[in-house]
Amino acid sequence: MAAASDHAETTKICSHCDRAIPSSNIDLHYAHCSRKLEKCKICGDMVPRKHAEEHYLSTHAPVTCSLCSEMMDPEILALHKGEKCPKRIVTCEYCEFPLPAVDLFEHQEVCGNRTELCQLCNRYIRLRERVAHDVTCNGVPAEIPRSIREAERGRGARRPPPPPQDFSTRRLLFTIAITGIAIFLGSLLFQRKPDAGQVN
Repeated sequence: MAAASDHAETTKICSHCDRAIPSSNIDLHYAHCSRKLEKCKICGDMVPRKHAEEHYLSTHAPVTCSLCSEMMDPEILALHKGEKCPKRIVTCEYCEFPLPAVDLFEHQEVCGNRTELCQLCNRYIRLRERVAHDVTCNGVPAEIPRSIREAERGRGARRPPPPPQDFSTRRLLFTIAITGIAIFLGSLLFQRKPDAGQVN
């Protein structure tokens, strides 16, 4: 206990920087400390006065996200860019296409509704249902109920017949003749004429 009181007698706390300074040097330290150093109002670090603004700008000043231009404290910038920024690039879980996070929900709504053929059961499965289907698929093609087959057959009967294909021989010959004439005229118009100085 006596050693602790000796230590307390030999040091004093600087009123400017709150550091323990040997008693014999406290006046000199205080003169230097109060003139050259400044306490940061945010973190409490002692910073040289000439670098106080630089310290603030590099450590505490709000920063702008390079992706979305939102202002924030520098300590949360990495978290923002990695998890919260609406313009960070994420990939679609169905097609692995990279896109901004703000567009992901809408993209996956469409992309998840695309279908792929299951090689085991030979049925088309939505991509959003693919994982659950793969777990339950036993590789046996499902029997299509008779009512659905009849309904599809009925819909097929109501389809209007396709328009007739009117390709007559006469029309074909006319097209060939016009094309031939166009090629002949083009070759005459764009034919090079020899220069007067050239000898054939």
